Amino acid sequence: MIGVGTTGTSGRPLVLDGGLATRLESHGCDLGDALWSARLLVEDPGVVRRAHRDFFEAGADVAIAAGYQASVPALTDRGLTRGEALRVVARSVELARAERDAHGSGLVAAGVGPYGAFLADGSEYTGSYDLDEDGLYRWHRERWQVLADSGADLMACETVPSLPEVRALRRLLDETPGVRAWVSLTCRDDSRISDGTPLREVAAELAPAFAGGSLVAVGVNCVAPSRVPALVRAVAEEGMDAVAYPNSGEVWDAGSRRWTGTSEPAEFGAAAVEWWRAGAVLVGGCCRTGPEHIAEIRAHLDRAAP
Repeated sequence: MIGVGTTGTSGRPLVLDGGLATRLESHGCDLGDALWSARLLVEDPGVVRRAHRDFFEAGADVAIAAGYQASVPALTDRGLTRGEALRVVARSVELARAERDAHGSGLVAAGVGPYGAFLADGSEYTGSYDLDEDGLYRWHRERWQVLADSGADLMACETVPSLPEVRALRRLLDETPGVRAWVSLTCRDDSRISDGTPLREVAAELAPAFAGGSLVAVGVNCVAPSRVPALVRAVAEEGMDAVAYPNSGEVWDAGSRRWTGTSEPAEFGAAAVEWWRAGAVLVGGCCRTGPEHIAEIRAHLDRAAP
């Protein structure tokens, strides 16, 4: 499975990168608009490559391309033509591939953000959408087709909050033979995804795609690290490999508009060993994680799963 099939609890897991937006901000980028990191695909692609480089040098095996917020509607809303928007979507993968090739090894996952990322209203953490499954299928389809032809090794369907969106993405995956993907969800607690659907139910629906080889893993991202073991076990108990890349452990305080709490990279790396032992074959970090977190994951997993 694109380098994933030899991993698991009896083998060496693959290390994903960390929070791309977090790293871009550390390089002085202002991401304070609706396009978020996708704006840099237009204005400063070099800094996107630099962020990918930082994570590869820290020990990541997989770069997730900067396509999370790069949807055709979002880009055309900012004045790009449809053709220009499609080229920007493809550029997200081109940049990650170029940096991977310069590094000499690794995989590139095309970033497929949820519909909620376009809405920019936080609905990727609730699943409260104004589109049903068919509407979500149509909304994702054009970008999916571009990314499926982009030369990415696989698709990273991430921060997905609802069962209808899972089903829409599964339909697109079924329609593109030869394309492989993971599906990573946001969750409201230790057993349910953000719209309230039990994670086990989602996993059961996706099991045929995993058995058929088009789906390499199911799991979670942008959740608290403490929630990961139970969620990963729920996927593993349905007979599938899992993916896990939680936030740093810090919490966003919407009132003061700042992050609170602490994140120790060494503790994050040690926790990653537990996620792997629970069934995660792809392990990394999401918001507020940087190269230092990925280096610790790499070090801890190399010791635990040489």
